[in-house]
Amino acid sequence: MFHKTLLTLLGGAMALTLLSVQPAMAQSGYDGAATTTGRAGDIVRDDDDDNRARRDRNLRQTRRNAEPSPEQNRAAAQTLLTAAGISCQVSEATLLGVTAEQHSTYEAVCPGGPGYLVIGSTPPQTFNCIELAGQAETSRLRDPAADVGQQCTLPVNLAPVPVLSAYAREAGIDCTVDQASAIGKSPAGNLIYEIGCTDRDGYWLEKADGAWKKTPCWDLALQDAPCRYSTPAESLEVWKTILAGTEAAACDVQQARRAGRDAQGLTVYEVKCGAGDGYFARVNDTWTAQRVHPCATAQAIGGGCTLTVVPAATAPTQQ
Repeated sequence: MFHKTLLTLLGGAMALTLLSVQPAMAQSGYDGAATTTGRAGDIVRDDDDDNRARRDRNLRQTRRNAEPSPEQNRAAAQTLLTAAGISCQVSEATLLGVTAEQHSTYEAVCPGGPGYLVIGSTPPQTFNCIELAGQAETSRLRDPAADVGQQCTLPVNLAPVPVLSAYAREAGIDCTVDQASAIGKSPAGNLIYEIGCTDRDGYWLEKADGAWKKTPCWDLALQDAPCRYSTPAESLEVWKTILAGTEAAACDVQQARRAGRDAQGLTVYEVKCGAGDGYFARVNDTWTAQRVHPCATAQAIGGGCTLTVVPAATAPTQQ
């Protein structure tokens, strides 16, 4: 489970200097000499329209020759990512510029995964495009005018939903992902992603020890860590599935709270129903209620229900 102090904001945006290609000027045939013809004093320079056009063509070609080809960019980015231990078969790459230390910087597209910015330092430095975009989103939520540093620009690297939809499937989540972003890091240093699902509750995803850990947004909201892409109504709707098959199945949950964990390791929640009654539910790690206890008879559990008002027991009448 995540806690209120889970998030460590993504930091360390790069500052890049745009690459300025300044090829040498092509030499023209004009050497400053002049000839006179016609009336005395008339000057005709050997710099007519044809020569100017030829010079412009030569200059453009020189610039094109000085710039690396798409194939060279792709090969350079692939070499750097491989050296950095990033598993990526680069399908497209562009040279963004150079750092102040004169290290070439590339943006690479990795099919089926996040793209990267990679700096040709020793060792190479890599920056996940989804992580950078998440950092920028978080910074702009705090300050719309925030300087978010260098960001990825290639269209495929600006679309996190396809990548995180694949992660959700790997984690066993069958929803249609409609929003997604990186939101921070866990205390263990693992990147945390949030996904929003169409018309249902979303999740946080964390890859730890090679496996995906998923935490539903309804549970995060009860830990004061609400998701951005799930609504309160979507989170409450989940209780129909959690309570299915129990005596609380008909409860239309209006409120919920986390009450703690029991001796069997089950998480205990209190839910308040629209009809005015309520329950304690003991829920396992697959988010299924194993046992429920009506608030009317559960005064001994965690001090009793607090969301539901339970009438005081009536003292027996003296005869």
